Amino acid sequence: MCSSTFKLNLNESGGNMKGIFQSKNLVNMYLSAVSVAGILLYISSYSMTPLTWSLAFTFITAILLLNHYTILLPPSGNSLSMDSAIYLAILFVFGLDMTLTILLFTSLIYAIYQKQVVWWKHLFNFSIYVIMIVCTYQSFLLTGGKLGSITVLNISSYLASFSIYFLLNVILIGLFFLLTQTESLFMLIKGMLKETISSYLITLVLSLILVLMIKQQVYLGIFLFSSVAILLSISFRQYFQLYQEVSEKADIDHLTELFNHGYFKNLLEKEINKAKKAGEPLSLGLIDLDDFKKYNDLHGHLQGDRLLKHFGAEMKRMAKSSFTVARYGGEEFAVLMPGLNQLEAYRFINQLRKQVNDTYFEGVEVLPHGCLSFSAGVIEYNLEIYNSTEMIEKADQAMYFAKTKGKNNVSLFDTENLPVDTFQYQREMDLLEQQLRIFLYKDVYTYRHSRRVYEYAIQFSKKLNLNMADRKTLIMGALIHDIGKLEIPRDVINKRGKLTKEEWEMVQKHVIWGREIVSTDRELHDLLPLVELHHERFDGKGYPYGFSGYEIPRLVRMLTVIDSFDAMTTERPYQETKSFTEAITELKSCSGSQFDPQLVDAFIEVIQESPTVDLEKMNHNKPVQVTP
Repeated sequence: MCSSTFKLNLNESGGNMKGIFQSKNLVNMYLSAVSVAGILLYISSYSMTPLTWSLAFTFITAILLLNHYTILLPPSGNSLSMDSAIYLAILFVFGLDMTLTILLFTSLIYAIYQKQVVWWKHLFNFSIYVIMIVCTYQSFLLTGGKLGSITVLNISSYLASFSIYFLLNVILIGLFFLLTQTESLFMLIKGMLKETISSYLITLVLSLILVLMIKQQVYLGIFLFSSVAILLSISFRQYFQLYQEVSEKADIDHLTELFNHGYFKNLLEKEINKAKKAGEPLSLGLIDLDDFKKYNDLHGHLQGDRLLKHFGAEMKRMAKSSFTVARYGGEEFAVLMPGLNQLEAYRFINQLRKQVNDTYFEGVEVLPHGCLSFSAGVIEYNLEIYNSTEMIEKADQAMYFAKTKGKNNVSLFDTENLPVDTFQYQREMDLLEQQLRIFLYKDVYTYRHSRRVYEYAIQFSKKLNLNMADRKTLIMGALIHDIGKLEIPRDVINKRGKLTKEEWEMVQKHVIWGREIVSTDRELHDLLPLVELHHERFDGKGYPYGFSGYEIPRLVRMLTVIDSFDAMTTERPYQETKSFTEAITELKSCSGSQFDPQLVDAFIEVIQESPTVDLEKMNHNKPVQVTP
């Protein structure tokens, strides 16, 4: 796709795309409508004015050359073509007839040259150019423009008509992508403009320069312009090739020649977003070579490096082309498997394990299993997984479980099967309690609130029969969810009366500060979603990110209900409280907007069934204010 003018990619054969389009009537109708409009506009606008064919041939040759010698732009690999600059220059100097004639001949020649491209792509691109050129010419005349004359007084005509040219281009192509993708037209156009606004401006300036050159000496002008464009194309191709080589080296582990840790982490984030949008499976496998330290100690680090390189080559050989294989660190490796569900990914990793067992490598006979082996954990992405870090953490837990079963094993992530000692539950609770006690001297209200939310979380997790891992995460997250309020000044957090706008913005930042505090301890990373997202709302009106519905992890949606209920029923410096009855009524009224309706019903049952709920709590009444 060219950056200066958007068009359908003519380098694809279009076979599969055509099948997709045929199943979408709206896309077919749009392609047909634009093509018919372009052809009719061409016929009605063209008047067969006699041409200087040597001049026309010169322009046609120049356009074909510049379509071939595009300027590659790093880092994305988009390209800048100068053909629009030539079309506009011809239009502004020689008028509409000559421009349309040259467009027709270049399009026909290009269609013959690109026989492998389906015909409708050529027709659609030709029609778009016709619509843009004709509308640009009419707007040029309507704004007082005169052919072949560029002065300070009429520069506005050029700017106005040029804007029409590219605005039509963005809208026409944007509508096409809107019908074939899930993004909104606004977001598509915004993205297109963001990527290409600079090249649009370059094209405008170059077209005006070419107009001046043509007015002075037409053949010499087009020759010099084409020569400069071709030389720039060659130079930028060399620069882009060098850029790619440097980028690839930065992404590759020099020992195993697999992708490195940094590249894999970035790619995993992108693949998760793709899987979330497309609803397609995505699985991750983490692999750790068994007893590698023993092999290193016995045979030396050089031989250990050879073993790592051998294992990396085996992984690359067995992996499908769609997989991404990386050295995650030391003797740990990772495989990203888009399109595979958890069981399919398990079968692949287990097949790799058996292949590695059966492939001899010098010195492995001294290892406990008598062969090269590894332990691996496999997990499939689902909407309950907050981000790439959580997905890796859970794959790592499954891998640890595989080691506890005697190594040379592959384990699926299953919260019911993970060993209890991986959680180190009591030690973590002691750590959180220690951090929470800091609130005792600064904000006793937050301390007591956190303790009550913690107690509610225990009851709620029992009510919903959560598995061991989720129960642990919810309870610990409930205890620590407001830890970020340690960063809020005491005079703000204990202020009586309404907060100012600046103070309220500061209070909202406690979720970000909380994330920063908790993220410093790797063993607490499972709690990050609860700390950072517990003020998100089911309707998308919460903070800090405006997530909505099932974008918000289930445990966070549970914590949101608990946290809000206790906030409503607890006396605080900046608000008065509701009775339990009033708070339950509030939960019901906000069910489906602020809260997940299914979780609201379940939590209300917890409150009503709890032996700690007495008549006084249910019935006391106080003035109600909005809680932060």
